[in-house]
Amino acid sequence: MKHPTIHLNGTSAKDLYEQYSSAIDAIRNAESKLAEAYPNGRDYYVQGPGAIIEATDEHRSRLLRLASVREELEQLIEPIADRL
Repeated sequence: MKHPTIHLNGTSAKDLYEQYSSAIDAIRNAESKLAEAYPNGRDYYVQGPGAIIEATDEHRSRLLRLASVREELEQLIEPIADRL
């Protein structure tokens, strides 16, 4: 993963930290909201016995993708936090 270089002509460590921190918070909020929207079997049973399994798998995949992006940003923010 390519980390930003903090230097005089670039974005300050403080600004980078705040930007990444804000993005991380937003993703955490999205993870929470998405978790609340977990598939309910009553919404899928009319489509057949496998429909809820497929919907659940897709939902978990979305949660994992959000978590992956959040984890990348957390890795990016660590060295910046050390510079503050």
